Amino acid sequence: MFVWNDMNEPAVFEGPEHTMPRSLKHYGGWEHRDVHNLYGLLQQKSTYEGLLSRESVPKRPFVLSRSFFAGSHRYGAIWTGDNGADWEHLRMSVPMLLSCNLSGMLFCGADVGGFFGNPPPDLLTRWYQLGIWYPFFRAHAHFSSERREPWLLGEPYVSYIRNAIRERYRMLPYWYTLFREASVTALPVLRPLWMEFPSETKLFAVQDAFMVGSSIMVIPVTSHDTSVPVKVRLPGDDGQLWYDMHTHAAFKAPLEQGVVVDLANTLVFARGGAIIPMREKCRNSSAQMKLDPFTIYVYVNKNGDAVGKLYIDDGETYNYHKGGFIEREFVFTGDKLVSKPSSLSASTAESKVFGSQMSKVTVKRIVIVGLSNVATEAIVTENNSSRQMSVVKSKENNSHLSDRGCIVIDNPGVLIVNDWQIALL
Repeated sequence: MFVWNDMNEPAVFEGPEHTMPRSLKHYGGWEHRDVHNLYGLLQQKSTYEGLLSRESVPKRPFVLSRSFFAGSHRYGAIWTGDNGADWEHLRMSVPMLLSCNLSGMLFCGADVGGFFGNPPPDLLTRWYQLGIWYPFFRAHAHFSSERREPWLLGEPYVSYIRNAIRERYRMLPYWYTLFREASVTALPVLRPLWMEFPSETKLFAVQDAFMVGSSIMVIPVTSHDTSVPVKVRLPGDDGQLWYDMHTHAAFKAPLEQGVVVDLANTLVFARGGAIIPMREKCRNSSAQMKLDPFTIYVYVNKNGDAVGKLYIDDGETYNYHKGGFIEREFVFTGDKLVSKPSSLSASTAESKVFGSQMSKVTVKRIVIVGLSNVATEAIVTENNSSRQMSVVKSKENNSHLSDRGCIVIDNPGVLIVNDWQIALL
């Protein structure tokens, strides 16, 4: 069950601050200033615990709350409240969500399109293009707002928004892996640039770009005027590679330049040295994707290496507490891609059951971006059996760095649950 705790803060609409006076005394002598935010936390907690108790086999509840406090992250998602359908509120959503993440509130979002008002088609399009990179992604509006379903907008807007939503679905394996990392390490899902590049002091004040995990940088386009260049900063030491995730064009840091971005495009970069798992089959829901094959994107660094992870569990129960999950580590070095279990993987009854459920899920495609030497053959080794297969140079390679290539290995025939390696020749 999915529950939304809305308007769950003590409200007095005609009051001086739309709530009770701060000095108002509650039971036990507590002033209102001390308990106001606790109300929302405890309501979300009670809802979470109530949903758990109603199931014979406990399933993870989804509880969205408007009011929150320290500790609310343990019980569900939150959002930034009633925003407006204007460009300034689109821009404001980025520092607000970064602040939430740095405060431990990781599963957060802002109302796509703005709650109050009526966004014009270009604003709504840009909001979807940014909103797919919110940890919590949803469109929401006041009942008095005009209908704004994407299909009502007509072309080209409906195609642009459809492409954005499909990108969100493709990236779900990466998002889920990030949330797993956050649950173990408490690292934010959205990160300010300074968190990944702490030695670059000029990034400390940057609020118009952010990292999704350590591997992806998003630079939102938040201006109505598409003729105005968007400032692109590619951080990192000399030789740090970045790749446009849509064209695979490669760029070397440090780099600062203005880029004109039309409404059909966005600025999303993969960090050199990252391996990013995706699922690329178009589906109507994430539930339909559970047994779909994976595509693994390898974005090499200046040394030709890359690392990444993939975490999967059933998405519903708490069996992952008992080892009922798959967590694979991917390492690409010396022109060889290796898949191995993470150090947190364990052989338990639950892990065996989940492994059997996923036993036929394959890696359908491997894309290796940024290679200096483009291979033509590969040796695939799995379960002590080896086979040789051809690889192809990708038509997606649009790199302006002449020494950087891109290859695709279609249907390598390896299973996501197994140990395997693929060596390029």
